[in-house]
Amino acid sequence: MSVQTNDAERSLDRVIPAAETLEGGGFLVHRPLPARAVEQIDPFLLLDEMGPMEHAPGTAEGAPDHPHKGFELITYLLEGEMEHLDSHGNHGVLRPGDAQYMLGGAGLVHSEMPTAAFQRSGGRRHGFQIWVNLAKSDKLLAPRYKDVPSATIPVVHPAEGVIARVLAGEAFGAIGPITTVTPWSYVHVTLAPGARVAEPVARGWTATAYVFGGVGHIGAREVRRGDYAIFADDGDVIALRNTGSEPLDALLLSARPIGEPMVRYGPFVMNTTDELQAAFDDFRAGRFGTIKPTVAD
Repeated sequence: MSVQTNDAERSLDRVIPAAETLEGGGFLVHRPLPARAVEQIDPFLLLDEMGPMEHAPGTAEGAPDHPHKGFELITYLLEGEMEHLDSHGNHGVLRPGDAQYMLGGAGLVHSEMPTAAFQRSGGRRHGFQIWVNLAKSDKLLAPRYKDVPSATIPVVHPAEGVIARVLAGEAFGAIGPITTVTPWSYVHVTLAPGARVAEPVARGWTATAYVFGGVGHIGAREVRRGDYAIFADDGDVIALRNTGSEPLDALLLSARPIGEPMVRYGPFVMNTTDELQAAFDDFRAGRFGTIKPTVAD
């Protein structure tokens, strides 16, 4: 995102700590959003840090066939392997550094499982999945899917001691390979001890940061692993400093809010309860389709 800035730094509004939970077939997730009494940080609906978790051979779990409707998501893997299948015939494998984009739109069924090779060998798995809401006018868009190999994700150095990988949107002069429906920016930053990163964010946009490694500061407030920082809309720049002795890793996430009513139940996100019931009816009637078996990788 390219914006005019007077370098007014946004203050920290609040921090939501991630809670541990088990998802899908039983894999570990650290989830700051949604949280108790926090259904969304408009338009961000869900942020899951998958793991990190060590799997013995034959024990890796995933998320078997399940539906999605009314939002878009990006999955980003740091370690391990995962396989995607959906009812529109898409098939992809994530390996370390890869990402995938999926538009749930009007509804589909998909699965996210460890690959056969990873299931056999076991190993460490670590990654992220982020759900972002769609405007009412976009909730009936046809579902779509995109594989995003690691090599296609721009890597830039916006400041001394800072590495930034731009997955979606525009940041630090780079444009991410993922084009989203709702405008949002997704950047993974790694800060060396003592480094500082500052990213312009348009006034009126939601701006957040999820720390998943190291210790840092936003203004005078310390943030550490599992903290989801929500910035106030009182400036043009979000900034994060590494004040620890180890590298700091964080996701910088900003987006234009939807500003519409939102109702959700599990994997369905709509504007009204009637629309939510219609989504359930469509799924039960088989209108989202089914996943056809494919040859394991």
